[in-house]
Amino acid sequence: MRATLMYEAGDVRVEEVPDPVIARPTDALVRITASCICGSDLWPYGSMSAADGPNRTGHEFIGLVEDTGSEVTTLRRGDLVVAPFAISDNTCTFCREGMHTSCGNIMAGFWDDLVEEGGQAEAIRVPLADGTLVKLPVAPDSALIPSLLTLADVFPTGYHAATAGGVNERTVVSVIGDGAVGLLAVLAAKLLGAEQIILMGRHQERTDLGRNFGATDVVSARGEEGIEAVRDITRGHGTHVVLECVGAMPAYEQALGVVRPGGVISRVGLPQYEQAPIGFGTLFRHNNRLTGGPAPVRAYIEKLMPAVLDGSVEPGRVFDATTGLGGVPAGYQAMADRERLKVLVKS
Repeated sequence: MRATLMYEAGDVRVEEVPDPVIARPTDALVRITASCICGSDLWPYGSMSAADGPNRTGHEFIGLVEDTGSEVTTLRRGDLVVAPFAISDNTCTFCREGMHTSCGNIMAGFWDDLVEEGGQAEAIRVPLADGTLVKLPVAPDSALIPSLLTLADVFPTGYHAATAGGVNERTVVSVIGDGAVGLLAVLAAKLLGAEQIILMGRHQERTDLGRNFGATDVVSARGEEGIEAVRDITRGHGTHVVLECVGAMPAYEQALGVVRPGGVISRVGLPQYEQAPIGFGTLFRHNNRLTGGPAPVRAYIEKLMPAVLDGSVEPGRVFDATTGLGGVPAGYQAMADRERLKVLVKS
């Protein structure tokens, strides 16, 4: 079969690799019908050394179950499923508390860490299939597939940012980043009742979509100028909740600048730094709180799916390009060059 491999920064290839096989009785084999390129994939695409490659890529996909191990009980051949970006058993103490990204099962974890396969491929082996995969009540060619695919990562990640930050109808919210996660954090904040949502982004096509999702204000400036613009909008106060959806240090510093005293910074952008200021002069002085982390996507899929199925939300609008598997390398480059927001891959 064909699969995507990243050899080093800027070098992504689609090559023939061995077909996946059942390795454990809790596995399922899935033929991938739709996948995508994630903004977090761009970090290694911009920096990975040749010594660390090649690696299989992709952690968001929908597909058809082709085979299951002897202990899989909830899935059968032909089921259409969506996979969250973390593997979990959905039964352990942490999963029952909604922290699937901290699942205690020894076979749980992130795709990149546990499975030498990836979702940007024709097929994949899924460990802990009963806990990880969620069945979809549509056909593989449904018009809802793009929106249902966002349930694998970006929509629940934006929703996690908003819920972890405590967004409600009484909070003024700022969202840092106009990537797919940032835009869907806007949508999530709107769903949770926020009446004022300030989107900090500088790509007009993206911020226009953000307005459609619920942003009431857009600030295109960065750094101190951007911070001052948000404070002007909020009468000098800043916002109750800041959803940081980038992961770079300038984004975190911007969050510190726009958060209101007593407010919350909720980070879901994959941090590209190991240390961040949290001392007296930053968080401590004004009783600000820092929260967030990798979204326990599995905990949110079934909560968010009904709104996708009934068409009341359309998170799939973040996809602005579609390609086949052979077009994935060009898709990486287009996203890295900010020519595309998010690329959908149809197998």
